[in-house]
Amino acid sequence: MYRHLLVPTDGSDLSVETVGKAVEFARTLGAKITFLSARRDYGATDGGALERTLNPDGFVEHAAGAAKGYVAQAEAEARMKKVPCQSIVRTADRPFEAIIEAAKEHGCDLIFMASHGRRGLQALVLGSQTQKVLAHSPIPVLVSMVESNQSEWKLNPAVVTIHQEHLSLSAVIHAMRYLVQEIQAGRSAPDIALFRAIMRYIHDFPETLHHPKEELYLFRKLREHTHEVDEVLDELERQHKRELVLVDALEVSLERFASQGARAFNELSHAVDAFAEAVWAHMSLEERVVIPAAIKHLSADDWRVVAAAFAENGDPCFDADTTNAYKKLFTRIINLAPEGVLGNDGTTTDL
Repeated sequence: MYRHLLVPTDGSDLSVETVGKAVEFARTLGAKITFLSARRDYGATDGGALERTLNPDGFVEHAAGAAKGYVAQAEAEARMKKVPCQSIVRTADRPFEAIIEAAKEHGCDLIFMASHGRRGLQALVLGSQTQKVLAHSPIPVLVSMVESNQSEWKLNPAVVTIHQEHLSLSAVIHAMRYLVQEIQAGRSAPDIALFRAIMRYIHDFPETLHHPKEELYLFRKLREHTHEVDEVLDELERQHKRELVLVDALEVSLERFASQGARAFNELSHAVDAFAEAVWAHMSLEERVVIPAAIKHLSADDWRVVAAAFAENGDPCFDADTTNAYKKLFTRIINLAPEGVLGNDGTTTDL
């Protein structure tokens, strides 16, 4: 039976859906996963070569790209299901070759990836990279026909966006807890600038944009159709308010740690743990109870309204506008985080 899956991801909706299926598959097998994201060689492009000379700092940021963010969200999915994982980020203009080489180098016995998932005759034409992996890989390949095999709600844009935003927040919180653990173990010095970037993300994105949209659109629509989850929605709204208090406490403890150093470390550590546990429990309740209830009761028109509202959020990991400020902030957090910050049974390797 398969024990080690190689799962490529590029952050697209289809890729996110495939990651979820791969994680569930690995969980049932008791297998581990190596996630791979391949980024283009920005330095080899005309624009990259010019920016390297004229704007070195900008070149470093663009060369790093969003690949680490993609594997961060994939690992957040794996952590939810307690599936051991590690990640690789590679620079490659021929992704299929990077996929095959990574699988061989890391001892993977199965490559799990998506096709385009089209129906009818188009189903015979797989995505170009998937087709090339199938043609050249000496390792078994499992092609997940996500779009054609799943019911329509699985690709509901609102559901995908909400889940992706949960993964983004989970990845950032994991990075914050990792930084605290490294300071506590004496393995790294405090990076206050990175902590503050994380705090800005937490304060500005989920607390200011994500949670209000949930209440105003998703929760309200659900209450209009059914009362079976009213108590859960009431509790979630109370949790939204409690999280604001926890965020304030976290900001205060961070600034106290920045000014007082080790004397204030325990306060920061406790504040981080309290916020992390509250948010993870909150997201779990939404995914286990609210989303299934909404899928059951909301109409197609309702979902269009919810999807349009969340599309305006400009999620930092998934917004199509690469100049979006939140996207830049998320990418900066993940790229600045020290090696090893990702993964629950391994490390993120940047090759």
